[in-house]
Amino acid sequence: MTYTKFLFIFIFTLNNSFAQIQKKYSVDAETVFDKGEKINNDNFTGTAYLKMLTTHDKENPTAIGNVTFEPEARTKWHLHPAGQILLVTDGIGYYQEKGQSKKILYKGDVIKCPANVEHWHGASDDSYFVQIAVTNNDKGSAVWLQAVSDEEYNK
Repeated sequence: MTYTKFLFIFIFTLNNSFAQIQKKYSVDAETVFDKGEKINNDNFTGTAYLKMLTTHDKENPTAIGNVTFEPEARTKWHLHPAGQILLVTDGIGYYQEKGQSKKILYKGDVIKCPANVEHWHGASDDSYFVQIAVTNNDKGSAVWLQAVSDEEYNK
């Protein structure tokens, strides 16, 4: 093999690998709604963004938010007094209820979080994750608990 041919193959392979890594860790998912603002509270590990689509009020106790998680980002363990529904719109994520196995989530999946059941959700370790969270606040807001340990996350 000539040096030029080798160099071409090497550069092509390197460029292709870089493009795959860039796509793998991208948070520029093709989503219906804007990514929103970076979440700056301690209820999340890693980087996540929130775009509120509706907020609850006296006429309608339902809040709807578009949440984008970067790889490895996740919520703390938490529960919702009236439950929650998650609509997966892009990426690969995880969902786990206390005492259950972690579920892998893909675009198009729907999760119904039962009322008062401890759970967490977030991105997989190598992909962004985008969800629409539909939360009824009629019985109160989310109750935030302890952080999801790396051991729990990787299990």
